[in-house]
Amino acid sequence: MTYRDDEELERDVEGWAPDATAVDRAAFNADGLLPAVIQQWDTGEVLMLGWMDREAMRRTLSEGRVTFWSRSRQEYWRKGDTSGHAQYVRSAALDCDADTLLVQVEQVGVACHTGTRTCFDGDPLQVVVGAPDPEQPAGGAR
Repeated sequence: MTYRDDEELERDVEGWAPDATAVDRAAFNADGLLPAVIQQWDTGEVLMLGWMDREAMRRTLSEGRVTFWSRSRQEYWRKGDTSGHAQYVRSAALDCDADTLLVQVEQVGVACHTGTRTCFDGDPLQVVVGAPDPEQPAGGAR
């Protein structure tokens, strides 16, 4: 399969323009939202996942603090305004399909509303641990 044969990627190529803003390039879902993965900039620790609409993304990229769209309250919330546990933006990137945003932050205090450092601290799951096939060359076919 070539890059041009991949329908999902082809959709993104058609919508991309060199002068488009990051918000214009982002592929928001049918509800007008984009998942935003929040990561501690210096350790790589994944802190949380939140949702952004166009305005929340614009604010995050232009104001230096992370802003989300609250699906339950139907309003914007800037992380840390009430708790003091702020997230200061260090960098941001869209993924290869432009349908997920990665925001690297300086986290002040805890990231999760439950009081844990990350939203992924409280429920480790049992998994079957995988390993690469030694017969498969690195970077092999999908």
